[in-house]
Amino acid sequence: MELRARRLALDALDRAAKGAYADVALHQVLQRYAPDGSDRTLVTELVYGTIRQQRTLDTLIQGFCRQLPPLPVQLVLRLGLYQLRYLDRIPTHAAVHSSVELVKEIGLGGFAKLVNGVLRRYTRSTLDPLDALIADLPLISQLGCRYSFPDELITSWLERLPLQECTALCQWFNQPPRLDLRLNPLRTTADQLIADFETAGYGLQPIPPLPQGLVLSHCGQSMQALPGYAAGHWSVQDRAAQWVSHLLDPQPGEVVIDACAAPGGKTTHIAELMGDQGRVIACDRSPTRLRKLAQNRDRLGLKSIEIHTLDSATAENFAAVGDRVLLDVPCSGTGTLHRHADARWRPLKTRLAELLPLQAQLLATVCQWVKPHGLLVYATCSLEPAENEAQIQQFLAHHPQWHIEPPPPNFPLKAAPEGWITVWPQRDDMDGFFMVRLRRDS
Repeated sequence: MELRARRLALDALDRAAKGAYADVALHQVLQRYAPDGSDRTLVTELVYGTIRQQRTLDTLIQGFCRQLPPLPVQLVLRLGLYQLRYLDRIPTHAAVHSSVELVKEIGLGGFAKLVNGVLRRYTRSTLDPLDALIADLPLISQLGCRYSFPDELITSWLERLPLQECTALCQWFNQPPRLDLRLNPLRTTADQLIADFETAGYGLQPIPPLPQGLVLSHCGQSMQALPGYAAGHWSVQDRAAQWVSHLLDPQPGEVVIDACAAPGGKTTHIAELMGDQGRVIACDRSPTRLRKLAQNRDRLGLKSIEIHTLDSATAENFAAVGDRVLLDVPCSGTGTLHRHADARWRPLKTRLAELLPLQAQLLATVCQWVKPHGLLVYATCSLEPAENEAQIQQFLAHHPQWHIEPPPPNFPLKAAPEGWITVWPQRDDMDGFFMVRLRRDS
């Protein structure tokens, strides 16, 4: 069974290497071959972990091989080295033997001796071989190779963080993500949901002081198989993302617009906070992603949400309609790199060149949807100043009728002197986020 799990992981890694998103590649493999329980957990760990640690693993492979083998063999070596380096629960002999058998199974048995030699050489090392391989590199590249990040991300973080904090951030992003849930208080209570999970053999704990936040200790099943999912008792949502809707603070009876709503985690949270009383307008330009929002709305039993397929960067449909508007813009996602294993390998400069004009245009358009004296919350899951502080400063410079409104004094997340909130994972132990409240004066 374990060889089968590794074979499925190799299939997903091959798809990802050919251009598929890691989560899509994994989903395709799990759907097609339907492993369950521990097998499913192992496949997921191997795929996401190997992709996260790709630069470190490739540094080792390059150090051990005079000439790089074909890509399928490199993937087998990555998989084997990942198990040896990062998974204590897998015996050394099992990791080596399964890798040799795997390269034979894919029709490249001629490389079995190479695979065996590289992995056994790693296991015989009394010192970490990575230390010698990166010793002569510049500091930024040393950090990038050791913690498996591109140099441009390390450079960006070191511009704002001391070395110790940058290292802590890298280590935090290399952890497997937790599974945070958000209670639907319109359908159940925290005590009841915790009891339901306990009966099913799962540990579920509150996340104080987050009102609806719960964390699941382990999960070997699909979400749909967990207690209360079909009945709409909960949604999956990271704790940092939940704080965004609390900062918006929607009230029953208001008109609230979510301008970039799909797939709907914050939209449904807004409706729950309003007690499903009022009007929640969910906008997005992706019909496919909006279908997911509609499914979650219906599963959670929310009646106040109406869905509109439109491009919020250009639409004028809701001029001065919203008491409160949420603008959770498309962003680089550098605050959620542990959750999206392959996102770290997408060139940051290229992404920012596409995203920054879009974010500015969204702000300029969506601010017109807010009523006089109404509130706009701008949010990203990015740690990049160009997407965060700089966007807000640029917006305020061109819109004098707006100002930053700091969160209330009792808000659990601490704001900067300017009034915005930056969540740093290594400090706050949650996804990286930026959020700010903007008040319209007239």
